[in-house]
Amino acid sequence: MTRKLQGQADTQSSAEDYRNYLYTFDLGAAAALVSAGFQLALLDKTNPRKVQFAFLREAGIEKVVDDYWANRLEVKARLFFDNLKMLKNRLYSE
Repeated sequence: MTRKLQGQADTQSSAEDYRNYLYTFDLGAAAALVSAGFQLALLDKTNPRKVQFAFLREAGIEKVVDDYWANRLEVKARLFFDNLKMLKNRLYSE
């Protein structure tokens, strides 16, 4: 399955996408990843009901996601909140 991600050229294949990117639909997980220093690569708005966040896959990214879902991730509260606002602004401004 090939799909065009907003703001990016067509990708080679979904398998290649998942090797290069980590995807999440969860706004909280996305804010946690940004707060932990991972780079948001793009927003996929092809589904009009929800947005998928794509992060460049880097060492340690899966652990951060696992720690977020297990309630073990510690980030600065204001940093998390600021990143949450930033992501919401990107969602509604594009």
